[in-house]
Amino acid sequence: MQTLKLILSVLGVIAVIYLLIKKRETKTVLIAVGLILCVVALKPMGALSAFTEYMTKAGLIKAICASMGFAFVMKYTKCDQHLVTLLTRPLRNIGFVLIPMTTILTYFINIAIPSAAGCSAVVGATLIPLLMASGVHPAMAGAAVLAGTFGGVLSPGSAHNIYVTDLVKKSVETYTVQDVIKVQIPSAFIALAIVLVVMMVMAVVFKDYTKGKNYMNESDAVQPEASEFKVNLIYALMPLVPLAILVVGGTELSKIELLKWTKMGVAEAMILGAIVTIIATLTNPEKITKEFFSGMGKAYADIMGIIIAAGVFVAGLKACGAIDVVIEWLKVDQSYVKFGGTFVPFIMGVVTGSGDAATFAFNQAVTIHAADLGFAQDKLGMAAAISGALGRSASPIAGAAIVCAGLAMVNPIQLAKRTFLGMLLSVVAIAFFVI
Repeated sequence: MQTLKLILSVLGVIAVIYLLIKKRETKTVLIAVGLILCVVALKPMGALSAFTEYMTKAGLIKAICASMGFAFVMKYTKCDQHLVTLLTRPLRNIGFVLIPMTTILTYFINIAIPSAAGCSAVVGATLIPLLMASGVHPAMAGAAVLAGTFGGVLSPGSAHNIYVTDLVKKSVETYTVQDVIKVQIPSAFIALAIVLVVMMVMAVVFKDYTKGKNYMNESDAVQPEASEFKVNLIYALMPLVPLAILVVGGTELSKIELLKWTKMGVAEAMILGAIVTIIATLTNPEKITKEFFSGMGKAYADIMGIIIAAGVFVAGLKACGAIDVVIEWLKVDQSYVKFGGTFVPFIMGVVTGSGDAATFAFNQAVTIHAADLGFAQDKLGMAAAISGALGRSASPIAGAAIVCAGLAMVNPIQLAKRTFLGMLLSVVAIAFFVI
């Protein structure tokens, strides 16, 4: 009977992968397969218990929903657009160097605006036409922005950072999201360095830069509005307010009497950022409040929804005994742990356009047992998170890729051709040299 359950678990995993590749709704797939596995294992309540358990994860709900609420406020007030325009204007007329500079800029803006698709839309609307007008081929213009959309792995508002922090807090109560970001920094910057080098090599290989050529004259792409957009410096600083508070609060500076107030959680920082935005932009508080709560609802439906659904799927695997078998096997040969935690989320990110499902499932199933496997929870959990993000940035069907391709008026596959190698080499470096 146990053998039959394990076979069904394998079939369940295959079914999830197949359905996600077919672009079926992620939450529906994970919940349905998880529920079926629990029923087959004669433990139907396991799926329902997992669902309700993750519905009420206070730490996750507060931080993730507040972060998305703040993101909605930034979009409504156009503060995100002011920040992007302010940072991009100095990049005009620097030729070939514009390619890596675009990737770097997107990467750091993605920390303040952690949504890959949202960041691509805001940054791409300004930078992609600028790159094309400066002699960069449209495909490389889109790829340069897409390549920087894994910078969100360093964002305090990233759902994965918050999730791993919540995991570690069970054993270390004083652990904060700033601590988990510190763990991610080596992987994040090694990956950025590799991606920058490979992107420049790809630009040479594909002959994507022609000095003096204006691809905008040959394209139907819309000219950037940024040239006429008047930047308000105060507005531009608003997206950075929560980030600055959390950075200061996580350092020795917070011990200074005047800065002790910065010692706060992610949710509190996001709410304070929204309040500061009301004052700085003189926007109607009713509008800001409405947008903040709309963002919170969106976060619960989309991000918390995936976490809940992944929990149900993992409950199904546990009910069939698959998780116990895998953990025992990994205890015997721990060398496979780091490869499973990096290459699996990466591959899933590439084939599905989202590394979230695989990353959350892996962290819920394996990372909670990291200590037994000889790894630190934060290190293993964050390796999975960045690998999923790198896979998404290498996928032609990711939302960010489709946004960038649309702005550049090219096929998304042309973007993936230019980003894939850099992302793959980054995952290899993380798996072999960082974990």
